[in-house]
Amino acid sequence: MGRPESFSLGRDRKGVLWDVMMYVPTVGGLSGIAFMFWYDGNKGLAYLLFFLACFFFYQGTHRILQRLVLLPSSPIALDVSKQQVLLKLRNGESVELVKDLRYFSDYAGKSFALSGMDMTGSRRQYVFHRGQFSGDAAYKSATASLKSFA
Repeated sequence: MGRPESFSLGRDRKGVLWDVMMYVPTVGGLSGIAFMFWYDGNKGLAYLLFFLACFFFYQGTHRILQRLVLLPSSPIALDVSKQQVLLKLRNGESVELVKDLRYFSDYAGKSFALSGMDMTGSRRQYVFHRGQFSGDAAYKSATASLKSFA
């Protein structure tokens, strides 16, 4: 990898559909069972299940908004060079991961994560999905250029 490579990221609508199909029934089921326990008199278990429903609701909402690139902290571009990775965020900021940069891929090959320290010394973590790239060739090129950070 001699020169920096740039990748533009977009919305992953297919991934959002899968996330909705996963999180909506989970939150609905946990909430329904929590209400059943609440009106049955077992309030302790109802609190636990309602907490889990809220947790999955917030986690699912964050994941869906991140895939749709709607959050201000969502990356819209990825520039990979030999020593660092530059991320351009939706809010206009640029984040340079320069220290302790690590690349993590999943076994299915549908997503990968980057973590590292930026110029201010704070730890940053990002997850990228195959559907956010312009095509399979761009995704494979990005993963190949990031393997040196594994």
